[in-house]
Amino acid sequence: MSDRSLRGMRLGAQSMETESGVEPAPRQRVEYRCEDGEQVFVTFSSEAEIPPVWVSKTGKEALLVDGERPDNSNEKAVRTHWDMLLERRSLPELEQILEDRLTILRERRGERRTA
Repeated sequence: MSDRSLRGMRLGAQSMETESGVEPAPRQRVEYRCEDGEQVFVTFSSEAEIPPVWVSKTGKEALLVDGERPDNSNEKAVRTHWDMLLERRSLPELEQILEDRLTILRERRGERRTA
């Protein structure tokens, strides 16, 4: 008889605990706005640091309403591998290194350069 009493219950799939007496963490609703006027509302914890820019579901960048504009003036330019290489070597040095490496590669393949 006792095995029939739990029949049809999804044991482990659902909590048997009630939500009475449980208080959710304090939250705040923040508004962002895109340049085209689209409004985006995001809910954060009241203790969270609010980012000045948010990407909406449509992929547009939205700015915080009544917030400070992000300052991008002191961002460093992205340095590529080529830029870093040019900081260490001059173009004539690089051309000589390339020629040396090509010679070694051709010799390894059994090719001889006739020039």
